[in-house]
Parts: sequence; structure tokens; C-alpha cells
Amino acid sequence: MSQKVIVFHYTLTDSDGAVIESSQGRDPISFMSEMGMIVPGLEREILDFTAGQKGRVEVKAEDGYGLIDFGKYVQVPREALPQKEIKEGDMFQSSQSPLPFRVKQVTETHVMLDGNHPLAGEDLIFDVEIVESREASEQELKQLQEMIAGMQQQAAAAQQAEQNPPAPEA
Repeated sequence: MSQKVIVFHYTLTDSDGAVIESSQGRDPISFMSEMGMIVPGLEREILDFTAGQKGRVEVKAEDGYGLIDFGKYVQVPREALPQKEIKEGDMFQSSQSPLPFRVKQVTETHVMLDGNHPLAGEDLIFDVEIVESREASEQELKQLQEMIAGMQQQAAAAQQAEQNPPAPEA
């Protein structure tokens, strides 16, 4: 199957019907299939939708942002965090993860941080309207390959720099 470019509007709600996010009033979302650009359960369902088609897509947690991975919980001493006042729900960024950590529990001496995506473990409901659905052009595929190659080079350079830090100047 060849890759497609799909452009769509969406409203994402939780299982209680509360709106989590929406593209309404903004530009629609655009993605190329088979690249992991959106949650797999949504991509799989809208791949065969046509321009103008509307629909509701229910995505189970395991096909969305994944189930909760308790291996991504980490307990740290309070003094390791940059601020004194810490409460459940606060977010902290770490150089160890592209996603922020969310505070799950606070004690006098320690803080439990959760490195899962904020929507991990949640079933998701997407109301979508397809604006465009077409085969990806050769130029788009080439641009994407170049972008991926650049990102891989950056990641390799960062990993190399981490493994071989510069020697301190004398």
C-alpha cells in the first residue's frame, strides 16, 4: 500500500464526553500514513475515509497513547526538583525524556513522578472530518526521507556527545 496524506479536523473527547483537544477554529491536522505521526488506532480507522467524510472513531488505550507503564514511574527526593512548592499534577521537564513528568504523589521527603504520556491508559473518542485524502507525492516522500535522515544524524551526534564529553580545558 502506498503512503497517503490525510488532512482532517478533529475533536478529541474522553469516555465521559469532556473535550480534551480540538482543531476547530484552527488549521486542520495533516499527516502521512505509515509514519507514526498520529495514534495508531486513529490512523488505522481513517485511512480509508474520503474527503468530506465525517465519523466517530473510538480508540482503545492500547491503540492510542498506550497503557500505563509503571516502569515510567520514578521516585525522587524533593530537593532534586527545582521548586519548593510541589503538588500533584505539577509538570517537570527532564533531559532524560521528550515528555514531561507529571507529579503523581508528594510526601515530606519524596515525589513520585509519572513519565507516561498524559493520555496513557485512556480510551479516546475522535470526531473527525476529512478535508483531504490523497496519495503522497514523490516530492513529499523525498522531503520526509531527508527530514528523517537529518533527525537520525542529530540523534547520533547527541548520543556521541553524551558518550564522549569534551575534556575540561586546563
